[in-house]
Amino acid sequence: MNQPSAHRVPVLVVGGSLVGLSTSVFLGRLGVPHLLVERHARTSHHPRGRGNNLRTMELFRVAGVDADIRQAASVLRDNHGILQADTLAGTEQEWLFRQIDPGGRTAGFSPAAWCLCSQNDLEPVLLRHAENLGGTVRFGTELVSFEQDGDGDGGGSGDGGGGVTAELVERSTGKRSTVHADFLVAADGPRSPIRERLGISQSGRGDLFHNVSVTFRSSRLAEVVGDRLFIACYVTNPDGAGALLPVDNRENWVFHLPWHPDRGETIEDFTDERCAAHIRAAAGVPDLPVEITGRAPWHAAERVADRYHSGRVFLVGDSAHEMPPTGAFGSNTGIQDAHNLAWKLAAVLGGWAGPELLESYGAERRPVAVETASRAVLRSAEHRHPGFDAPGGGPGRTSMLPAVLGYRYTAGALVGANVQAPTVPENFAATGEPGTRAPHLWLDGDDAKVSTLDLFERVPVLLTAHDSAWHAAAAPVAAEVGVPLECHAPNTDTYWQQAYGIEPDGAVLVRPDGFVAWRSGGGASDAKAELADVLREVFSL
Repeated sequence: MNQPSAHRVPVLVVGGSLVGLSTSVFLGRLGVPHLLVERHARTSHHPRGRGNNLRTMELFRVAGVDADIRQAASVLRDNHGILQADTLAGTEQEWLFRQIDPGGRTAGFSPAAWCLCSQNDLEPVLLRHAENLGGTVRFGTELVSFEQDGDGDGGGSGDGGGGVTAELVERSTGKRSTVHADFLVAADGPRSPIRERLGISQSGRGDLFHNVSVTFRSSRLAEVVGDRLFIACYVTNPDGAGALLPVDNRENWVFHLPWHPDRGETIEDFTDERCAAHIRAAAGVPDLPVEITGRAPWHAAERVADRYHSGRVFLVGDSAHEMPPTGAFGSNTGIQDAHNLAWKLAAVLGGWAGPELLESYGAERRPVAVETASRAVLRSAEHRHPGFDAPGGGPGRTSMLPAVLGYRYTAGALVGANVQAPTVPENFAATGEPGTRAPHLWLDGDDAKVSTLDLFERVPVLLTAHDSAWHAAAAPVAAEVGVPLECHAPNTDTYWQQAYGIEPDGAVLVRPDGFVAWRSGGGASDAKAELADVLREVFSL
């Protein structure tokens, strides 16, 4: 009998959906060798998870993926708003919201824009970029077991003193292989076998409602929809209740039908005939031609893992949190998990951060997931999402922007963060405080204007004036501490300093993920000593 082959890799990513592939892209951008395995044979063919918010698109912009995503999303470029109607052909209609960014006001504080790109269109883009960046991706490959060894229960620097040993199987052939990884990233979904193997519990309200997502073709439905190019239409007619989503605005569509397993309903009960009749009732057109092409069950829930890591194994995306789809918070939160974790893994593996930096991942991301999941539940209630019987306060009361761009970290890889501040504020304001996303401002570049956010990706950045003591201290302190710190003086104008909340002689330290780690409002009596202390504290050195 052949012995299973074995090899070593710094990071093993398990799960090749949106979050896993995003993890691969972010690791690849940072030069971290890794292997991604996905049990399914290919990327998703089902159109779901389509809303990519401002923060996610900022991350994809810096990673060089934005343009390709927008090209893949071009068919739905003109779709906006959520419509609620008794039937599509009926007269009782109300826009829950008409524009996601009315008046283009977000252009004032972000270089990116919200993007409607279905999962089946987005994943191939991410896969192509992941592989071009050097990631090794194996579809049809399943993790069957893993063990942590050495100092694997306490973090570690990935220097060979401990790690994760994983056994993989190629599903089509049964061929087994062994991988020794310094770290394992679990992006293996809401029923995460890895989370269960680690014994990590979850908190939250649990299951909220269930739907069956039905894909279908109907060329005549476009005539019924007309010029109402919505993101989704919630249908309230009891015989056709559910949510209609366009795939190409022409003949391909998705309909989410309420499903009640608590009443004994099974997925097999949703026959082609039943689904087609339901869709015709929703349209209000009894003779509408409908061809069912697929169906997939999904469950809306509110759950957050009580811990985000165990030793060298880290949870990201749905393995760490579940939340209702309204507002598209779940996938966006997961992609932002991956971005937070990727730079920390790169820093520890690169030797310029201590292993304790990885403890900050859960300390930062878990509170965000708890608050965001709660807002997603409120959003579902306010929009009266089909299948969700819960009281709501009327559409539009839960503001999106504070949860999208305004969330903050109050504990973690930070110095001077306001520990009393709410994780998600009531209103969004870009202040430059430690623990918040660094404010976006346009700067003059060599060839064109660049955003301040374009400066942050691979290494920490110190923003300060050319003639400040902080600027003079940056290079020698970075060499002394061993952190690849870059120093930028955006320009001589004090506008950026005002936006970041400092005086002309102050300084701001921004992490590779674009979050402010520390700031000094003004100068210091010993800038070298203070900056050295800050770098050591932030990066656990």
